[in-house]
Amino acid sequence: MRPGRRHLLLSLAAGALFVVALALGDQFLDSFQLRVSSLCAIYVVLALSLNLVNGFTGLFSLGHAGFMAVGAYTCALLTMTPEQKEMNFFLAPVVPWLAHLSIPFLPALVAAGLVAALIGFLVGAPALRLKDDYLAIATLGFAEIIRVVLTNTQTLTNGALGLKGLPMYATTWVVWPCAALSVAFMVFLTRSSYGRAMKAVRDDEIAAGAMGVDVFRVKVVSFTVSSFMAGVGGALLGHLLTTIDPKMFTFMLTFNILLVVVLGGIGSITGSVIAAIGVTILMEVLRFLDGPLNFGLFETEARPGLRMVVFSLLLMAVVLFRQRGLMGNREFSWSMFSRAGLARREDGRA
Repeated sequence: MRPGRRHLLLSLAAGALFVVALALGDQFLDSFQLRVSSLCAIYVVLALSLNLVNGFTGLFSLGHAGFMAVGAYTCALLTMTPEQKEMNFFLAPVVPWLAHLSIPFLPALVAAGLVAALIGFLVGAPALRLKDDYLAIATLGFAEIIRVVLTNTQTLTNGALGLKGLPMYATTWVVWPCAALSVAFMVFLTRSSYGRAMKAVRDDEIAAGAMGVDVFRVKVVSFTVSSFMAGVGGALLGHLLTTIDPKMFTFMLTFNILLVVVLGGIGSITGSVIAAIGVTILMEVLRFLDGPLNFGLFETEARPGLRMVVFSLLLMAVVLFRQRGLMGNREFSWSMFSRAGLARREDGRA
């Protein structure tokens, strides 16, 4: 059998196993485990969105929490019923054009991504003329501006009170297909001519421009698409937690996503997926560190946030000893398990 056909059959079999695993998990996991599983899928979407900018285009952006906030609020306001809006906006009524507007979740999810993409385009068009640290500071400032705007627009976002009682639409059969679509989109994008142009811009802007690549256009398109994915991820997160407020979308959220990207490997789709799942599960496993610790002879007081120290140390270790992360820029392939692939790996170890 030809390798291409064999790889296609293996991919279809893996997809079928993935669906079976989702069905079994949805049937036998408890509510907490299902929530952690859904968080894994959402972090896959968010990690891929940030990796698209940082890893594949070479732009240092720290503003993804802002795009997530835009997507979360957009989707929430579009899916809430008039009664839910009336209950939430008790200090000041919601703006009239939103008071009776309510649409199904999937169109609202797409709209959330589109609004985030529009904001990303408006921010990226001027900001992407900056480079390196200046771009990071500009995008970080944008995220903070968004948070302040959300806090102070009482009739649009309910201000600091946030939105409560959102419909729980982010189920297993919603978040994981979104994650799978994100992975498939990234694979096709990076293998396309536009993906090669992004990598060329990442490696050497001057050389890419000399070869006829419109560097600024590639940056803006990459930033806009990444904003769309971040908006979708934010909307899924909001409808998983069923409550959102401006304090959710601080720099710490962007740091968590950046941690996943760096640990998995900047420029690796496979690394982002593995790290997103691993980090999300570890965040829950290490949650006991935030509470009182009993060492037998003595007991410590609760130290909220102590588990993040572990991840910070892990990030420092990766930066110091394995700058390329878990996967580097390598990707999973069925060829890795062929005789030629195994031979290449052995040669590499040698």
